[in-house]
Amino acid sequence: MLKLPPQPDNCELCERAVPKLTRHHLIPKHLHRKKRFQKLFSKEELITRTLWVCRPCHNAIHRARSEYELGLHYNSREKLLELEELRTFVDWVRDRPAGFVQKKGR
Repeated sequence: MLKLPPQPDNCELCERAVPKLTRHHLIPKHLHRKKRFQKLFSKEELITRTLWVCRPCHNAIHRARSEYELGLHYNSREKLLELEELRTFVDWVRDRPAGFVQKKGR
């Protein structure tokens, strides 16, 4: 049985200590059935490639690119941070308090 990485204390993108983190699947779950993704990644990779992120960072990831692009090209923390708009957001949110709730429109 495959074991998912345990939840850390801090967001794996902005590194803030946030009480509630969400699991971001680096390869979106609905793409696991696609032949292209099954050829590129092992079953274990499809399931275990995840990041624990705060809600603002999770929303920023999904605003940056489509799920298909995220799964195909931006499927690691390092690759996600190559996206300038995401890196800019992470630098900005890093200084916000743990309970920060982002207003719509950012």
